[in-house]
Amino acid sequence: MARQGLRSTEQRRLIIDTFFGTSEHVTIEDLLTAVKSRDNRIGYATVYRTLKMLAESGVALERHFGDGFTRYELADGETHHDHLICTSCGSIVEFEEPEIERLQARVAERHDFEVIHHRHELYGTCRACRLQAQQGDR
Repeated sequence: MARQGLRSTEQRRLIIDTFFGTSEHVTIEDLLTAVKSRDNRIGYATVYRTLKMLAESGVALERHFGDGFTRYELADGETHHDHLICTSCGSIVEFEEPEIERLQARVAERHDFEVIHHRHELYGTCRACRLQAQQGDR
């Protein structure tokens, strides 16, 4: 926080601890709701600035899944994962697939291209939403 010019306050520590304790892809609003349940003095701007600082420092990653919301997840330099995004309910499933990673590396090599980073996002409908739609058709 000092590198970003932000004071280490009790509120910011609560925001960071709460963010680190989640395994979800959280929006600012999600995190605000969670921290307000423990300290209702925390405002939107404090959560926003804290998440931006975490993203700028590489601790968090900003994700945009096409629904108009910015979501944040912890950055993990050790592993890479991709996402399945349900366009009906908005659920997000993380997955790892070594075969996809190998194929991407072969394509990049074939084109003499050095990949710095990538995102793989698959959009569709989850099983629960498909079953709900089928039941509605009856």
